[in-house]
Amino acid sequence: MSITINGSPAQLPDDPRVSLLDLLREQLHLAGAKKGCNQGACGACTVLVDGHERILSCLALAVQFEGRSITSVEGLATNGALHPLQQKFVDHDGFQCGYCTPGQICSAVGMAEEWRRGVPSSVTEDLSSGSIALTSDELRERMSGNLCRCGAYNGIVAAITEEYAEATS
Repeated sequence: MSITINGSPAQLPDDPRVSLLDLLREQLHLAGAKKGCNQGACGACTVLVDGHERILSCLALAVQFEGRSITSVEGLATNGALHPLQQKFVDHDGFQCGYCTPGQICSAVGMAEEWRRGVPSSVTEDLSSGSIALTSDELRERMSGNLCRCGAYNGIVAAITEEYAEATS
């Protein structure tokens, strides 16, 4: 049984009870996804499945993703260059201690894909519209599952807004 992690094949654990987060951190030594609450409430462990679906890796068993592709924050960079959203987080001080940052970035990448596909949020006003404006309220609602204990939300919102601004105009 295998899984692809950040573009490379990896062996799934023999124990089917191992969480995806524990596989990433303890067996593959990828420290990006963090174990915050370990209950799915903080979003620090957010990773992407098949490049676009955001999940909480602390709540997922690794064996559930046999044959699928997982991208952690380490897998977003290409050829040593930061992913554009990672750079925007740096530019806008979208972090303080940095503990939540990998989950915030992975969640924002997944959120942007949901938004592009027209998936509504609980604050989407016009469900019949062909497109959804990525307003501040819309963005904040979509990112609400990712907590920042340092309170760097203004920088996080500014980074995400700037990265996806061209798509909103």
